[in-house]
Amino acid sequence: MNDRSVIVRGPTATLAALAAIMVLSACATTPATVPAPAAPPVPVPDVPVADAPAVVTGLALTALPGWDHEDHLAAFNAWRTGCGVAREPTAAALCTRARAMATGPVSPSDARAFLETGFVAIPARTEDGEPGLMTAYFAPEYVARHQPDAEFDAPVLAVPADLVRRDGRALQRRADGTIGPYPERAVIEAGLPAAPLAWMRAEDLFFLQIQGSGYLTFADGDRARLAYAGDNGAPFVGIARPMARDGLLPPNGTSGDAIRAWLAAHRGAEARAVMDLNPRYIFFQLDPDDGGDPAGAAGIPLPARRAIAVDPAHWRYGDLVWLSADGGNLRGARGSYQGAVMALDTGSAIRGPVRADLYMGRGEAAGAEAGAVRHPLRMWRLVPRPDH
Repeated sequence: MNDRSVIVRGPTATLAALAAIMVLSACATTPATVPAPAAPPVPVPDVPVADAPAVVTGLALTALPGWDHEDHLAAFNAWRTGCGVAREPTAAALCTRARAMATGPVSPSDARAFLETGFVAIPARTEDGEPGLMTAYFAPEYVARHQPDAEFDAPVLAVPADLVRRDGRALQRRADGTIGPYPERAVIEAGLPAAPLAWMRAEDLFFLQIQGSGYLTFADGDRARLAYAGDNGAPFVGIARPMARDGLLPPNGTSGDAIRAWLAAHRGAEARAVMDLNPRYIFFQLDPDDGGDPAGAAGIPLPARRAIAVDPAHWRYGDLVWLSADGGNLRGARGSYQGAVMALDTGSAIRGPVRADLYMGRGEAAGAEAGAVRHPLRMWRLVPRPDH
C-alpha cells in the first residue's frame, strides 16, 4: 500500500508517491504519455453492464479519449496478468478466456478486438462533476548501511512488540499493561530503536515511508527489499503545503525532488521538525531483492505504468480502468496520460471515486516522473459485458 501514496499497500504502501507528498496523499502506475486528449466520449445507448443492479448506459471503448492511440496488446496483457483477483463471475469468465488466448500468439488487433467486444466503459464522477486528481508513485532504490554513521542515522524499524491492533486501530501496550494510542512520528524517532533492519539517510527514509516499499543497496553490495509491515495508525499529513505556506518552498515548487533537496540541505533538527508535521510512521520487513516489482494490496506484482492505487470504497481490486489526465501545473510536469490500467493497490491518501495513483516502476527515472504528476483526472470503469 502506499501512503500515496505509500506503495504500500497494508498495504504496500497505493507508498502516493512523491506526487502524493504534494497533496494530502501518501501512491501508482502510468499509462503511455500521449499528445493532447482526444474528443470527449460519445455515449452509446443502454449497454447491459455485468454485475450492475440495473441496465445502465455504457460507452463503447472506441468512444474513450485516446483509445485509438492505446497500446492495446499492453492493455490486454495488463488485464490478463491482474484479472485473477476479480471476484465477479463475468470478470472471472472473461479472465479465463483471456488467459486461454494467451497460450498462443496474440496480435495487437486480437487484443483490441477482445477488449472492444468484452467491455463497456462506465464513467466515474465526483460529487461536483469536476475532474478528480491523478498522482503517481514508484518503488524507490536507496543506499543504506548495516551500521549507523553521521549521514546514515535514521533507523529502519520492524513492527515493535508493543504495537497491537484492535478493531483496525494501532495501539500501544504499555509496560504497566494498559493500552493507549500508539505514539506519533516524533516520539517514535526520539526513542531508542531495538535492532534496526538497516540505517538510512533521514530524508530517504521519510520518502520510503510515503512510498510504502522500496529497495536498498548496502555498501558491501548486499541488496534487499523493504516491504510495508505496519503503521502507527496516525493519519498521513502532507508537508508540501505547510512548506509553501512557511516560505520554505515556492507554491508551485513543491515537487518531490524539491522537498527532498530541502530536507537534505537542512538535515538535522530543522528537517526533522518539518518531517514531524506528518505524524504517520511506517514499519517494514526486510526481504531479499527478487529483481521484480513490489506487490500491491491485491497481492500481485505491480506492472510498471499499468497499475493504480484506488479508493477501495469506490473501486474493486481487479477492475480494468481507463484514465485520461490532462497535463498538470507543477514545474517539470510531463504531458497528458491516457490508457488502460489495473486497480491493484490502495493508499491512505487515495480517497474518492475519481482519484488514482499510478505506479511508475522502480528506480530514479520512475521517481523523477512520479514526483511531477499532479494531473486533473477523468476515469472510466471498463466493465465486462454479461454476454462475454
